[in-house]
Amino acid sequence: MLSRPTCRCVVFLFFLSLLCRPQAFAKKQSGSAGAEKRASAYFESVRNQPLLLERFLRQMPKGGDLHNHLPGAIYAESLVRYAVENHLCVDRQTSALSPPPCDPAKGRPEARTAWDDPLLYDQMLDAFSMRQFRPGPESGRDHFFATFPKFWPAMYGHEGEMLAEVASRSAANHLQYLELIFNPAWGKAGELGTKVKWNGDFAAMRRELLAAGLPQIIAEARHRMDEAEAREHDLLRCGHPQADPGCAVQVRFLYEVARGLPREQVFAQILAGFEMASKDPRFVGLNLVMAEDWYVPIHDFNLHMKMLDYLHGIYPKVHISLHAGELTKDLVPPEELFHIRASIEKGHAERIGHGVDIMQEPRPEELLREMAKDQILVEICL
Repeated sequence: MLSRPTCRCVVFLFFLSLLCRPQAFAKKQSGSAGAEKRASAYFESVRNQPLLLERFLRQMPKGGDLHNHLPGAIYAESLVRYAVENHLCVDRQTSALSPPPCDPAKGRPEARTAWDDPLLYDQMLDAFSMRQFRPGPESGRDHFFATFPKFWPAMYGHEGEMLAEVASRSAANHLQYLELIFNPAWGKAGELGTKVKWNGDFAAMRRELLAAGLPQIIAEARHRMDEAEAREHDLLRCGHPQADPGCAVQVRFLYEVARGLPREQVFAQILAGFEMASKDPRFVGLNLVMAEDWYVPIHDFNLHMKMLDYLHGIYPKVHISLHAGELTKDLVPPEELFHIRASIEKGHAERIGHGVDIMQEPRPEELLREMAKDQILVEICL
């Protein structure tokens, strides 16, 4: 792979049949003659052969990818092209993109300069993805989270291309269903929250936000999604004899909330997520993103759960999936290792993203039993 997308946090629901043909179930099978047993045996034989193992897993039929950040699923090469088409500038030191005017004399040339400057181009690919990353003074997680603000300006106006790229690649990997974490309002709900300001009264803030223009923001976001899907279908030639297989992938969305922002912005975004999922069937729920151990997500965690609890009572049919448990004792004090339980019991999460610190949470065996009983899915790399 030339360069990899920033975010590869995916969870697959595999068909039990693996590589079995449906008609095989009607035949009497014995020993290792069954297709499933042959597939299992082959898997074991290539377990320590990376190239053959990757080919086997790519060919394996899969159900759905339930944890996929759309901005992080786009290859860096596409992001550079978007930056050029958006006439953005690039910082030669950090590779961060910014609006014009550009100033080559001060190290901020036009992004298109990278097409004639191999060193700058390679630098941008590495800065926008995990390509060629090697741990050093900067850790992998720090590099990962640092990529997003660098390439974020490039994506605006390219939602259709992004959807087409991800859908086509998902089909190539034999997926049938895809849930993308994405915010089509591009921060406008958070900006509205800043104007309304914080007063701690959730009911009053909800009324103020709805009266101040949140429904219009949702309507605009839905229109952007209409345009993006139309562009995606055009790029994939959906409905034509030579349609890309990505046309057959069913795509749904989780409304993305940036939890590292001031509390009034987070509340406005969460409310926008509930509103969006209530009005647009393409959005099946909402999710909170950004590093779990940053100051605001830690400091305001319980407040965010209260926001979710209150709005869940008003919009009980909207699904909630939450990133939780991306923590270790190396990142936070042990008293902070409670987010999985709180996300379920207070935030009404029906799915947990990652959840890797569960054995460090209080009463983990009890929590695991509760999750099993209530069928709380964990979105984690196999």
